[in-house]
This record gives sequence, structure tokens and C-alpha cells, in this order.
Amino acid sequence: MSNRLVILAAAMLAMLLPGCVSRQNDPSDVIRIGYQKWGSFSILKTSGELTKSFEPRGIRIEWIEFPSGPPLLEALNAGSIDIGHAGDSPPIFAQAAEIPFVYFAASSPSPDSSGLLVKNESTINGANDLRGRRVGFAKGTSAHTMILRYLEKHEMKITDIVAMYLSPADGRVALESGSIDAWAVWDPYLAAAEQAGGHRKLATGKGYVEGREFYFASRRMAESHPERLTEFRAELARIKSWAKERPDEVNRFLSAETGIPMNAVGLAESRRSRYDTHDINEDMIAAQQSLADRYLELGLLPRKIAIRDAVLKRPAVGKE
Repeated sequence: MSNRLVILAAAMLAMLLPGCVSRQNDPSDVIRIGYQKWGSFSILKTSGELTKSFEPRGIRIEWIEFPSGPPLLEALNAGSIDIGHAGDSPPIFAQAAEIPFVYFAASSPSPDSSGLLVKNESTINGANDLRGRRVGFAKGTSAHTMILRYLEKHEMKITDIVAMYLSPADGRVALESGSIDAWAVWDPYLAAAEQAGGHRKLATGKGYVEGREFYFASRRMAESHPERLTEFRAELARIKSWAKERPDEVNRFLSAETGIPMNAVGLAESRRSRYDTHDINEDMIAAQQSLADRYLELGLLPRKIAIRDAVLKRPAVGKE
């Protein structure tokens, strides 16, 4: 019995000595990626290419699914993920909340992948008909941006409607049950509702949102492992190039991954142009800054932010 105690004590002492902590628990040996079950990140996840690239060097890849951008960025704030993606609004609110992250790249725009739906029998035929009506959208997302700009283009305010903050999954149910009168959302949820019938599009995202996807990382990762962002982006670019040339295969995969019918997936993919990746440029910074300033004017942001402060400043990521 005494020998066992000696062995146990020696083992515990070894665990406490510097350099003896198990590498399995070392966070630097893991890259945790937050993704939404649609598009390029999902395809990269299923391809296994990222794992093939990193695991020979003892770096594990972990994928964590989120329903939309805001909770994904909250997870980044909590230190639960290292890399993620979202539309225009979530990173703005994240920066205002002092979440330490950096933009490191962005996709091409895809404005037609967003829209504002009403039921076929609805008496709503334009922006003025939305006055006093219940409009559903996910708070702090590109759908929020679309509603804001759609109303303002028609000389209305967000306070002229009854805003109903709903997740994408809950929005369609609410529209079909009559709990809301209109619903702003993005693909594939938009395409699935369109293909199911019973809805008509009051507006597309064109002229209201760019439909661009931003790629970001924790500031900790950007500063301590910039080479990992370079490699991640290279693998993402490769899988995008592959997907761009194989629409039928991608449609089948996304349908299986999301449970959304093939016809809806095909519709969503036909108006998607996000299979290119770009550095964050001055136009993107200006567009994000304009949106952030407008949210501040509306009292939706707690403080003024400078988008440029959250853009990766050193050449950690090369051009493709």
C-alpha cells in the first residue's frame, strides 16, 4: 500500500513540474472554429482538409456549430473559439462590446441572398404598409441591417414598426402562424421559405445589404499564431475553388448537412457569390464604419467604435 502511495505522489509531483503538463490540455495545440451550418466553413469542415493540414504537427481542429453570428462572437469573447465568420452587423456589436477580435478577410458580396418576406395573402405591399406591424429578424445580424436600411430608404424609422427579435429557425414559424407580419432573413432560410410556397418577397437585399461574409479571429490567436490564419485562409480558398466548380456536389452536401430540400439549396446557391476571398480593404472598412455610426445614432451601440482598430494590421495573411 505504501509503495502505491509513493508512486501516486511521484506522479502528482511530475504533473506539477514545468513542462510536464499534458500537451493534450494545452490550448495552443487546438484551433477551435465556430461555424454556421451553411456555406464555405461547412464544406471545409466536412472535407477534412484542415485536419490533414494541421494534425501532422500535433494541432487538433475542433468545429463548433452556431445558429447565427451574434452567439458565435459571444463564444469568441468567452475564449471558446479562435476563428469564426458572420455577416456585417455581428462584428460591429462585438467590437462595441470590447470583444477582442480582428477581421482578417472577407468574402465577395451576395446581396440577393437576403430578403424580406410576407405571406401571399398579406395586405403589405410596400414599406408604408409596415407601419405598426410586427417584423421579425435576428437582432444584431445582417437582417437587422436590411430592415433598418429598407425603412430609412422609404423615410421611415425602426420605431415605426414593432421589432420582434427572432432566431432564423423561429422566424418562419412565426410568419406562417401569423405571430409576425413580415420576416427579414438570409439564405438558406430565405430560399427554403420561398420554395415551400405561401410567401412572397417584399424586397431583396440588393441596395440594402452587401451580403458579405467576414472572417475573424481572436486577437490572441492573431498575435500569437498569425501563421495559422495564413494556413487557414489558404485551405478555405482551396475548398472554395473546389466548390465553385462542383455546384451539384455542393448542393447535395448542403442539403444533407442542413436538412433543407435540394430545390431550396439550389436556389440559394444560384444567387450566392461568396466563393472568393479578399483582404479587408478601404471600401469594406468604410461600409462597416458607416453602419456602426448609424447604429450608434440610433442608440443601439453603447459607444463609438473605429472599425479600422479591429482590422488585422500586420501581414499575417497573404493575398491569393
